[in-house]
Amino acid sequence: MTMYEVNGTRAEEISTPTHRRDFPADFLWGSSTAAFQIEGATTEDGRTDSIWDTFSRTPGRVLNGDTGDPAVDHYHRMPQDVALMSDLGFKAYRFSVAWPRVRPDGGAVNEAGLDFYRRLVDELLAHDITPWLTLYHWDLPQALEDRGGWAERSTAFRFAEFADTVHAALGDRVEHWTTLNEPYCSSLLGYSAGVHAPGRQEPSAAVAAVHHLLLGHGLAVSAIRQREPKAKLGITLNLYPVDPVDPENPADVDAARRVDGLQNRIFLDPLLRGQYPDDVVADLAPFALAERIQDGDLAAIAAPLDMFGVNYYTHHLVGAAAPETATADTAAPFTPPGSPWVGAGALRFADAGLPVTDMGWEVIPNGLSRVLRRLHEEYSVTALYVNENGAACPDVVNDRGEVDDQDRIDYLDGHLRAALTAIEAGVDLRGYFCWSLLDNFEWAWGYSKRFGLVHVDYQTQVRTPKNSAKWLSSVMRANAVPEVESKNGN
Repeated sequence: MTMYEVNGTRAEEISTPTHRRDFPADFLWGSSTAAFQIEGATTEDGRTDSIWDTFSRTPGRVLNGDTGDPAVDHYHRMPQDVALMSDLGFKAYRFSVAWPRVRPDGGAVNEAGLDFYRRLVDELLAHDITPWLTLYHWDLPQALEDRGGWAERSTAFRFAEFADTVHAALGDRVEHWTTLNEPYCSSLLGYSAGVHAPGRQEPSAAVAAVHHLLLGHGLAVSAIRQREPKAKLGITLNLYPVDPVDPENPADVDAARRVDGLQNRIFLDPLLRGQYPDDVVADLAPFALAERIQDGDLAAIAAPLDMFGVNYYTHHLVGAAAPETATADTAAPFTPPGSPWVGAGALRFADAGLPVTDMGWEVIPNGLSRVLRRLHEEYSVTALYVNENGAACPDVVNDRGEVDDQDRIDYLDGHLRAALTAIEAGVDLRGYFCWSLLDNFEWAWGYSKRFGLVHVDYQTQVRTPKNSAKWLSSVMRANAVPEVESKNGN
């Protein structure tokens, strides 16, 4: 059996082991999408601009000048897409609600926008699919960004109002609620790196956004609990293993500590321990993290949750690099322009020599087991769900009208086996949502990257289930990963 090794961690090759392995009887199978990536209809029924509308219309921000309209026209084709989910055998659907559709400009409630989600939920329930609602998947109303966005504390309170509005409309039919999707991306990629909306490169604003996003989460949890104490509430983080390039080099070890602090612990610790990690607070002292925290904030952020979502795609292998010359107006510790790693100094990210997806992300299924076990062993988290996991591949429809995406099948097989390894180690993993149901707008990459189980012809909007969709459908119906022949013949 071929193995990869990253700093002493042995990662099984994608196609092994070869025997059938069963999931728990009540394991939940779902697919995931996000409103801005699929809905289109960005000016219909009272919807106003989000930060991603503005960002994507700004020259040079999104590949090929792509925007979120028409995306894959889910706003008009929703019944067809729900029927497709049902045909494939999905039992849950993780979708997000567009804030500027429901409370345009962050202001008054727009019933026409809410009506779309009422229809969506009704359609899902009619097909025996559990609605799994995410409140925030990055589409902040542009009007709120114009007032400072997530760098302003007031945005957290506007988010709680939005959460209360959505629950008032859908809470009688939706039981599972996720507040935020990947606050790392909303804060550090959006406000420091500038590669995601709103496209700012202001490290101090990014640190403020981290805290205000988490505060918004806590306030939303409180608002929904007041309406429905039995609602199942959670949050979704993108969590990755972080290893030093050279574990014997103290500088590399400290670089990995800093990256782990910003990728993982700055979110995990306040949510699950009620405090930010001391070392991260110290690292970010020049950016005033501690000064952002007011009385009661950490208690709100650490409110008990009913479930915890993990998005997993790859890992980080990181070392220290020689710092560039800092300019006089550069805040210390040094953050290179365009870096999400606030205060972490000059870093180098290395490859481990593993296969990569079309995004250039290394494929390391064992990393999913590591992340899940860390949550179980270090944080005692229960009711875990993999809320996103999937691969971008260069998919094309062949002469037979099929999409033969064997690389994606191998990717999913490896990660599902890694999930089973975690379950067998005692992790309370209860479900898996594949990213994504449909090819869609992949943020700054526009329509150039395809993550979908279902191919979308962007000219005709024709949907074609890929071979991976058919493969995953059989896995879900069997509730087991199948026996396969190893690529090594083992």
